[in-house]
Amino acid sequence: MGASLQNKGGMRRGGISGGRRRARPMSEINVTPFVDVMLVLLIVFMVTAPLLTAGVKVDLPDASAKAVGEEDNKPLEIALTAAGEIFIGETKVEADRLANMMQAMTRNDPDRLIFIRADQALNYGDVMKTLGTLNAAGFRKMALLTEAQ
Repeated sequence: MGASLQNKGGMRRGGISGGRRRARPMSEINVTPFVDVMLVLLIVFMVTAPLLTAGVKVDLPDASAKAVGEEDNKPLEIALTAAGEIFIGETKVEADRLANMMQAMTRNDPDRLIFIRADQALNYGDVMKTLGTLNAAGFRKMALLTEAQ
């Protein structure tokens, strides 16, 4: 990427040798620092991207339903595992305490959006039991989350 700045004959155009030569500016741009910074940013994003998905590991079923819009700023998320465990966020909750904890967390706001992530190996009756518990507690906006096909 360097440029040669010497004259072939060692003499300037005027014929006087040994005078000061004027160096021409280099016309190439050094992109090495830019590439280095981009590679570091790429590595940082590759490492942090898998950490952005939070919550309990649940194998969601596939469905062709449209995506749920996030109208509320922070919907609550309930996860039902294949073993029948219930989690609010990442906190394990017993089934008989679910309604009380949800009411305490939402400050009795029945219009708060609740996302339910149920494992596809879970019995349909167990999912409906959880939905019934939340409905009896007064919650009206619930959405079952699935994987997109």
